[in-house]
Amino acid sequence: MVDDPLFPLWSGDVGIRPFHADEAAAFVEAVLESIPELAPWMPWAHADYSLAEAEAWIDDTRGSFDANSKHEFAIVDRADRLLGGVGVNMRSDLHRTANLGYWVRTTAGSRGIATAAARSAAIFGFKALRLQRLEIIVVVANAASLRVAEKLGARREGVLRNRLRIYDEPLDAVMHSLVPEDYGLRCE
Repeated sequence: MVDDPLFPLWSGDVGIRPFHADEAAAFVEAVLESIPELAPWMPWAHADYSLAEAEAWIDDTRGSFDANSKHEFAIVDRADRLLGGVGVNMRSDLHRTANLGYWVRTTAGSRGIATAAARSAAIFGFKALRLQRLEIIVVVANAASLRVAEKLGARREGVLRNRLRIYDEPLDAVMHSLVPEDYGLRCE
């Protein structure tokens, strides 16, 4: 499925597709460029992020994509430049729910890229994975990610106390949700 001709999925000039095995260097470049924006919320993004870490992560994403357990996508432009990542992960097959997460490299920020990519990933989740609910869980202080959730049309459901643990500190997070009907789709 990783090399399925269905991909990339396009929303305007923003595409999502599975990560390519040979793009670890581009991934490292995007991460290192974006440390000030990513590191407060994503501890895996650190100043010493290495090619070996990127290769291992991409290998894991390709395996889990093929196993249909989680779906991590590269966000790309029409020139296939890596702009960030978006994922449908932490799935519950029993409840047909999953988490939706996203990040965009610093030089691609504030242009609607995260919103377009997350919308494509959400529609993929509803159509291809038959999910009935996607949750977006964002630390209260992460204003940029909260704006993306709002632009997606996700419903804010409340603040969850101590929901996330980042750098060994419990943090409150805002819960947003999307359901198929939010995009004019039917829940099957």
